[in-house]
Amino acid sequence: MGLHIRDDRQMKALTGLSQAQFDQLLPVFSDLYQGTQQKTYEGGVESGTRRRKPGGGSKGKLPTIAEKLLFVLYYYKTYPTFDVLGTQFDMVRSKANENLHKLSPILYATLVY
Repeated sequence: MGLHIRDDRQMKALTGLSQAQFDQLLPVFSDLYQGTQQKTYEGGVESGTRRRKPGGGSKGKLPTIAEKLLFVLYYYKTYPTFDVLGTQFDMVRSKANENLHKLSPILYATLVY
């Protein structure tokens, strides 16, 4: 992962949250993310387009739920261009855009919860 957060001050600067707040959001974000993955899987099974189970395939540049949450929080705190966001998280611009659009609704649902 591109971001290596050293302390609580840096966590707040990069995400807008303290480490304790991040840790509090993480299980809710994780549950909602897993639910989204399961719905995608079930939809693919029903339509016959699913090739592998949730979690199968390559892990991508954001392999953990914590990295996914950090990615989307970092974007909304700093509003970098997709070139900058991709560079920070070691991915191409198009993947940064794709990941943001996939994870933003999950963050929104997490915050509403």
